[in-house]
Amino acid sequence: MAITAALVKELRERTGAGMMECKKALVESDGDIEAAIEQMRKSGSAKAAKKAGRTAADGLVIVKISDDGGKAVITEVNCETDFVAKDENFSGFAEAVAECALKHDVDSIEALSQLPLKKGEAQTVEEARTELVAKIGENMSVRRFERIDAGNGMLASYRHGVRIGVVVVIEGGDEALGKDIAMHVAASNPAYISEDQVDPAVVEKEKEIFRTQALESGKPENIVDKIIAGRVRKFLGEITLVGQPFVKDPDVTVGKLLSDKGATVKRICRYEVGEGIEKKNENFADEVMAQVRG
Repeated sequence: MAITAALVKELRERTGAGMMECKKALVESDGDIEAAIEQMRKSGSAKAAKKAGRTAADGLVIVKISDDGGKAVITEVNCETDFVAKDENFSGFAEAVAECALKHDVDSIEALSQLPLKKGEAQTVEEARTELVAKIGENMSVRRFERIDAGNGMLASYRHGVRIGVVVVIEGGDEALGKDIAMHVAASNPAYISEDQVDPAVVEKEKEIFRTQALESGKPENIVDKIIAGRVRKFLGEITLVGQPFVKDPDVTVGKLLSDKGATVKRICRYEVGEGIEKKNENFADEVMAQVRG
């Protein structure tokens, strides 16, 4: 039987599953939509699709570095609750996703999702995710990942619990310094490495804000420029890695620490679980009643 676009559309509307998943199910059932739905329910893909709209803002950040120290990957895999984040099935999946991303030269979630989750096995990352959603009952997603090349430098990493992960590329220094810098990035979350990376438009915007604040507070115009210069220096010190006080010794800036060690940070990558995701705060009693009402 020919698998028409209308048939695929109907199956998508009834199951909430993706187009390719629906088309595959219809091909396997020879166009029998009821048989396709039954098969999708058995495989868990329909159940997983129905949960796809639910916010997954909890989860794990995983960091992996290759055995030769030349490449690293940092991933964020999400679920809905911290309870599931602690589940060994979920954590095992997250670890396997990171390992897969480290071993394959891919640059998008779409490409990663089609790769075999584990070497020697046919199940893809997406198929494993769908199966786990059906098993555990929460929406899950491989939200993002980044591959980092050491280049001429050294890779260092730090993970704070399971929610914050950092990878840095550093030239010069030693392993201990790299770990300290990664730990600092986890704690202080600098937006840039140094002042030369800051967009001039950002600096100009801050200058205007500082000027308005100074004039409205009644400061004489002849000292406003000096006040602005001082506040800009403070602002840049707060948002750049080299300008921040080192977390283990606040009397020394990170820039001074690096200079003393003859080292330079070339790249920083920091992930924190759920950053940028708007998480709905739902009343638990209301949620239960909503489920009771169907």
